[in-house]
Amino acid sequence: MAVLLLFGPARSAAGAGRVVIDAPTVSSLCEVARRRFGDGFASVLDASAVWVNGEPLDGDPSLVEADEVAVLPPVSGGA
Repeated sequence: MAVLLLFGPARSAAGAGRVVIDAPTVSSLCEVARRRFGDGFASVLDASAVWVNGEPLDGDPSLVEADEVAVLPPVSGGA
């Protein structure tokens, strides 16, 4: 089971910051999360970067127990 880490608007849309999901790949994990958390979450996910174990997503890797998948929504701001 992988751990889905959610930040900012993704966290708000899901109502949680950390969720354990049993899925074989990152794409299947994201699909489970879309179904579980609904359209608002799906919209945020579509605009977000996804990282796996602290590295930007590259392809659709298989997941093993304790992998961390982070949804990082865009950040705006400035000085």
